[in-house]
Amino acid sequence: MTLKLALPKGWLQPDTAVLLERAGFALEGYDASSRSYRPVSRAFPDLFIKIFHEKDIAIQVAIGNYDLAVCGFDWFQELRVKYHTHTLVKIRDLGYGKRDLYAATAKGSPIHSLSDLKAKEGPVRIVSEYPNLAEAFAFRLRLRNFRVMPLWGAPEAYPPEHADIALVTATSPKEMDEKGLVPLAQILSGHAWLIANRDSMERKDLSRVLGPFHGIEPERALSDELSIAEMGQSVEIGPPHPDEQTVMLALPDGHQQVHVQAFLRKIGLEIRGYESSPPSRRPALGMKGVSAKVIRPQDMPTQVANGNFDLAITGRDWLRDQLYQFPSSPVKELVDFGFGRVRIVAVVHNDFPAARISDLHAMLHSGRIPVLRIAAEYTNIADQFARVHHLSPYKVIPTWGATEAFLPEDADVLIENTETGRTLAKHNLRIIETLFESSGCLIGNSQSLEDPLKKDRIQQLVEMFRKGLGA
Repeated sequence: MTLKLALPKGWLQPDTAVLLERAGFALEGYDASSRSYRPVSRAFPDLFIKIFHEKDIAIQVAIGNYDLAVCGFDWFQELRVKYHTHTLVKIRDLGYGKRDLYAATAKGSPIHSLSDLKAKEGPVRIVSEYPNLAEAFAFRLRLRNFRVMPLWGAPEAYPPEHADIALVTATSPKEMDEKGLVPLAQILSGHAWLIANRDSMERKDLSRVLGPFHGIEPERALSDELSIAEMGQSVEIGPPHPDEQTVMLALPDGHQQVHVQAFLRKIGLEIRGYESSPPSRRPALGMKGVSAKVIRPQDMPTQVANGNFDLAITGRDWLRDQLYQFPSSPVKELVDFGFGRVRIVAVVHNDFPAARISDLHAMLHSGRIPVLRIAAEYTNIADQFARVHHLSPYKVIPTWGATEAFLPEDADVLIENTETGRTLAKHNLRIIETLFESSGCLIGNSQSLEDPLKKDRIQQLVEMFRKGLGA
């Protein structure tokens, strides 16, 4: 019976590779330069191994797609704290990849303790990539009124103006300080773990794969329980809160950043701190009455919709993903910049017997596939794609990246973005449908556009952008 092992890409990958080498797995293709998501083990040639984004791993093990995995403590707990699943089991603390999870606020925040947080009037706004742990923290602290805002990333950018606290991980106090955050409490502490599916442990003989790990001595194991260890905070002067007339502009990090930098230089808009790598989350914008923050493009439509930002530069793909879920959202496109152009496409593996969408219909109708599995970061676009084309039954598998890895074993179709299609071809994938084209665009909150305190300044900024397109 084939055993399946999921391994992380990203920051845990180098240390995981060293561990597996010491354990005698003799892996090939598990290094930063490898473009394959399927390393092989010379010691265990029948072991199926796949590389995932770390956020996806615990879910893949919990649903039984993989028997064993290496995963950070934080993502293990993020799943288990909400679903209390018994199918997900921690096998061994591997002793590397230490991360601490903190409840933190910004330097200069009026909140200096957990008591201040509990005494706050109105809802406590919590931002995090870990919404389940954030909710558990709020319940444990017995907050009477709170609101959790899930994010794709950059939680440090939100306090104190757009959130009261952020739940973030850090490898050291220095890293927290570099992010401009001060911890109020430590919630979790732990390393990378070897985890397993409980049903697999009962049905399969995992001993030959687990055996090598018993010879690896981990460092001192840290607690994997949710707790609240309060920490002191010194009072510092932080960034001034924007007044009611200040226009809040969100700028993107990631691959759109270089295009936005070039465009801002082209129109003569001075901005300091955005060109650094990583960029400052609070670049200085040389325009009176406009304040900028750098956040993830995926979060922008939601953040503009809820009024945290008046304007944002994101991709039309993320705007459409939000509008498919919330058609009455107050977010609208104002300017199409035309840069960062990609296609949003439906993709299958070369071995999958479908050349067009009608073939998917036929496979579902004949029962050759009982349910169509669609993996995507764009979960609402994927859902819309399936419904418009009447591809039933189907299920959407949310992913956090490295989506190409899901085909063909863990999904049938991807909804993915591509510029040239070459990366997809390298992974033995092919496009069967182009859904639409996407490029960078300026979006705005329709209520902000009519705000008498802001609309003139917003219009000035929008016109500056529009003229820049013709320059």
